[in-house]
Amino acid sequence: MVLGVIKIWCSDRHAKGAPITNSFQVIWKLSYSSKGVIHLSILDLNNYLPLVDRMESRCEDGLYPIWLLVNPKHPSVRLDIWNPIFNEIQDKVYRELHARINAETILIKNVISDIQLVPNTLNWWEDEVVEEIEIFRKSVLEHQPIILMTVGSFPYEFVRRVFEIEPKKGPKYWSNANLEDEFEQSIANFNTKKTNRLPLLRRIITDNFNEYSSLEYKENYFRDVGIKIADRIVEYKDSLNIWIE
Repeated sequence: MVLGVIKIWCSDRHAKGAPITNSFQVIWKLSYSSKGVIHLSILDLNNYLPLVDRMESRCEDGLYPIWLLVNPKHPSVRLDIWNPIFNEIQDKVYRELHARINAETILIKNVISDIQLVPNTLNWWEDEVVEEIEIFRKSVLEHQPIILMTVGSFPYEFVRRVFEIEPKKGPKYWSNANLEDEFEQSIANFNTKKTNRLPLLRRIITDNFNEYSSLEYKENYFRDVGIKIADRIVEYKDSLNIWIE
């Protein structure tokens, strides 16, 4: 039984006092199960981000050399994870090149169109998920993005299956340590003649539960990852059509 719907408007603001660049709506559904449990789930994800593309307009993907895939269960990663990293990238790029990346050249997608199909084990991958992998594989082969970033475990494993990388892993395999190892390998082997898969962390935590230490840990992660991505962008600047004219 549906108890009600909650609509929350969110916005992007790259720095304190800066103008809002995008606004989007997240719609949550409150429901009551037969077992007496109240569930809170996202009802509509199409409105949460202007650049989210559910693959219907794949013909435009070639305009974007950088793609970012997010799990539809965690729409807040755009604000909580990607924005701080992108700010670090912009800062480093500007210091090196006195140029800025046009944020509109970065395509942000839900990794899958139906939130109910997001798997949490190795073997539970529905036929619909396999179909979406095939669709996405065709899009990647056709448009050849240079940088393909993912946030969290499921989007990264989805991309591994798009590229038919063996052995297949369950999302739970992808701990922060394993994702960070994959990121470092991808950065070390970066080449604009291929699609470079760069996994980003969704849950950035430290063993120290001190609030200040946790905040500092996150800021260090955003800075470290942002600088490493920016260094590759600077190195291959002439191969990336991403600049503000």
